[in-house]
Amino acid sequence: MNKKENKSEFLFGKRNYIIMIIGLGIIFLGFFLMAGGGSEDPNVFNEEIYNFQRIRLAPTLILIGFAIEVYAILSNSYE
Repeated sequence: MNKKENKSEFLFGKRNYIIMIIGLGIIFLGFFLMAGGGSEDPNVFNEEIYNFQRIRLAPTLILIGFAIEVYAILSNSYE
């Protein structure tokens, strides 16, 4: 009888997982930069919520992180 080897293989290679971790780190950084800017008193409006960091930088980092994730999933693993 023919015995088949049950070889446990990961879905992606080591390079793909490293790129995924980098992408997740960039996404986390984007969400971290977007947080805050609220006011202690709900009757007082805080203009700080509309600064460059929360309106431009953080969403851009999140989109770049998602693009890196897509690249990590679609790239070939040469291992």
